[in-house]
Amino acid sequence: MRWQRAWRQAALAIVLIGFDTSWLPSSNTVIYAHAKSWPSRRKLDAREKTRDLWNHGFDSYMKHAFPLDELMPLSCTGRGPDWINPYAIVSSYKHCSKRLSSHNFANNDVSGNFSLTLIDVLDTFVVLEDRAGFERAVRNVIDWVSFDVNTKPQVFETTIRVLGGLLSAHIFSSDSSTQFYLPWYRGELLTMAHDLGKRLLPAFGTPSGIPYARLNLKHGVPHGESRDTCTAGAGSLILEFGTLSRLTGDDRFEKAAYKAFFALWNRKSDIGLVGNTINTWTGKWLMPEVTGIGAGIDSFYEYSIKWFIMSGEVEFLDVWHEAYAAIMRYSRGADGFWFRPVNIHSGAAVYNTIDSLSAFWPGLQVLAGDVENAIKSHLIFWNLWKRNSGLPEVWDINYMQAVAAQYPLRPEFVESTYYLYRATRDSFYLDVGERILYDLILRAKVECGLTGISDLKTNKRDDRMESFVLSETLKYLYLLFDESNPLHKDDSNFVFTTEGHILTLGSKHLKPLSPVRRKLRRVENLQCPIYQPIRVGVDEYDDENVGLVTGIRYRPDIDYARALVGAASTDADESWWSPNGYCDIPTADLYSYDFILSANGKPALEDLSPSLHKLYEVGDGFVLQNVSGIRTHIVSRLDGKGYDIVKLAQYPVRRGQTLFLVSVKNDSPTEVSEDGFPLSRARDVPLRFSISHADLVLQVHPGETNAELSTIAFSASFGGDASVETPFASGEGRGMGSRLVRDSNNQLGCAPYDLSADSLMLVDAVVLVRRGACTFLEKLSHAARAGAAGVVVISDTDTPLNPSADAAEMEEFAGDTLEHAVLVVVTRTAGEEVEKLMDAATARGSADVLVSVEPEGQAGKTEAHSSEESVRKEIEKRARSTGEHRGKILYLNGHPLLNTRILV
Repeated sequence: MRWQRAWRQAALAIVLIGFDTSWLPSSNTVIYAHAKSWPSRRKLDAREKTRDLWNHGFDSYMKHAFPLDELMPLSCTGRGPDWINPYAIVSSYKHCSKRLSSHNFANNDVSGNFSLTLIDVLDTFVVLEDRAGFERAVRNVIDWVSFDVNTKPQVFETTIRVLGGLLSAHIFSSDSSTQFYLPWYRGELLTMAHDLGKRLLPAFGTPSGIPYARLNLKHGVPHGESRDTCTAGAGSLILEFGTLSRLTGDDRFEKAAYKAFFALWNRKSDIGLVGNTINTWTGKWLMPEVTGIGAGIDSFYEYSIKWFIMSGEVEFLDVWHEAYAAIMRYSRGADGFWFRPVNIHSGAAVYNTIDSLSAFWPGLQVLAGDVENAIKSHLIFWNLWKRNSGLPEVWDINYMQAVAAQYPLRPEFVESTYYLYRATRDSFYLDVGERILYDLILRAKVECGLTGISDLKTNKRDDRMESFVLSETLKYLYLLFDESNPLHKDDSNFVFTTEGHILTLGSKHLKPLSPVRRKLRRVENLQCPIYQPIRVGVDEYDDENVGLVTGIRYRPDIDYARALVGAASTDADESWWSPNGYCDIPTADLYSYDFILSANGKPALEDLSPSLHKLYEVGDGFVLQNVSGIRTHIVSRLDGKGYDIVKLAQYPVRRGQTLFLVSVKNDSPTEVSEDGFPLSRARDVPLRFSISHADLVLQVHPGETNAELSTIAFSASFGGDASVETPFASGEGRGMGSRLVRDSNNQLGCAPYDLSADSLMLVDAVVLVRRGACTFLEKLSHAARAGAAGVVVISDTDTPLNPSADAAEMEEFAGDTLEHAVLVVVTRTAGEEVEKLMDAATARGSADVLVSVEPEGQAGKTEAHSSEESVRKEIEKRARSTGEHRGKILYLNGHPLLNTRILV
């Protein structure tokens, strides 16, 4: 019985508390009580357990390690730089790819003999609302810390941990509107930050402007210093350096970080990907020229969008949009759940691995407004955590095993869990946080603090408590459970840096867009769609208040994510299963496309500099009068409703702008392609099949066929055009679609229909038939004579097919009125799904299947213009209006390009 199993788990937890748990095999068993609700008391309990854990770590540091940089929790002592080998080359501890030294490992990069942990945790006191602790820590920093030290830490780590900590604490100490205002404070922390910043500036003295990875805080860049660095280390400095410049008035720091950032970005590959490691002098990417979202590259993306949020500098937003589209296009797996390292030039996968640093990505996706994709990418890391009771440094997705099994208590997964909970308010993420909390207590808490895990399989411990454990990991975990924290109500431009420090800029420190730059950017409306949980029992005609709201655990792809990492199901997983449930094997549409337009479907040479007669700007977008040779880049919209064109030739198309494609209407004979297909007719038509909503109670049943289906159909060269307003497209008198019918006695549609059959009722309906036995033209003729609006033919292959008819065939059926009857072909696979939909409707008795062309594909009506000047005036008039533009939109492979309008 379920309660007996829960009792055994609780008893085991009590037993484990009393024994040494240094050896703990990884398990899928959750050793804490599982509840399906989160009342306030439970959240408060989890919050206070997190506070206690943080206090235990910090108090242990102050007792056993201060004023040294870090705590050694197993030895109950402190550690600083490696004085025996102060110049050990240890690559990049937190964000750069590791290179081992024969003398040291990841110590001197972060230990600079400046009480690292104390500075790094200053603003965590703000999150914990501990004013007294904050004041004591600030005084200790002022009294004890100096940067006039003969050590060689990493520029990046020193910037994010130390410079960021000083700046955040200064902002709170000097803000009289907060409870952390210190009346006695005179800007000492900002003075220290300015001193540190000046000591870091010599690192930027390279031909490229990309800084050295390390320098000596007392003597500058040593002779013979390595010229190799990683993109994250060199390109993730703008938040701290920009804030330092704005607060001190010394613009050298912001300019240096700005130059370094764009020195990297401007070296991106032709497909928009930035490499992982680079030579600071030559500016050349280092082999093997890979990229992804993890170590060596991660915070570069993070700082592009966060500096825009904080400062309003729009160039960084442009970088984010372009970089995100490239990563989603090339690095994301076909299922849309995980991201792999890829070659920066080809986009081909190089390794099939996931590293723990990439767990920050779902949180960044939330911040950028892409919550749906964030949910999917987070599920991979959650299942990795469940399987290992921690997050391995590197995981092989193919072999489903850890390549590097250590876990130094990194914060990235906790951070993303926090962001997703704030965006969705789904208690699933509280369950995730509680599991993390209990695993940390069980595996990492020791007498003298919190220790990293050297091997998750054996629970072998590492005698080190990284400063980010207190500055990030437990900070985000505390915020997850603290519903009343003031930060949740702060709608200012504050951001968390990549080290979890809280930075913000007041209005006096912001630089508004100049009139010239504002005019160049013109109209711009950014997307940030609100999260919409999955609802059961609704269809497309219902409003948002109808249906049963479900949570993350009800997603049809949640078990797929678990299977992807080879994790067994837990009791908690199975408690959500249903006998009628099902598991999706998801696929993801390409996130972005890049192609050259052509007027006739034939390849066209790229027009590198289109003239104003072909392409020109108007008030809220662009007018394109000749598509031939125009390179176009389209990107998926965050609201999931289609795509937007974001670049046209050399012009960026901003969010909220429209592309007007002008087609001049005339009465000349219809032009045809070489195969005889009319050039004015779309070969592909997006169709939607749906079960009518006459019986809402029977609309959705778990495990049954979905209530609607969208697919691409292929037009015939004869008969009516499905893409214009016809009864076939919108449904005669209904506005929702035409009835789809089938005749069991005439499945191929090659015989006249028996109009006496009461159950058939072909008038204004669309007939579903199979291919074979007669020509397509005959099938359409029989249907049209029976009064049908059209025919959907199920092909016998999955190959696209546009039916045609020669002159002799057309002459044979010249007496039939076919100009309004439409024939389209669907693939065999799509046809099978349509037939399942028909079977489901028949089983329900009173329901019909409706077929229609997707609404965005229907032609609108617009005034015809006889000259370019009249077109220009009309479009500019529309650009000044507040109403929506009329006209049908352009489709690509069945996907609507929602910021386009076709004007005839």
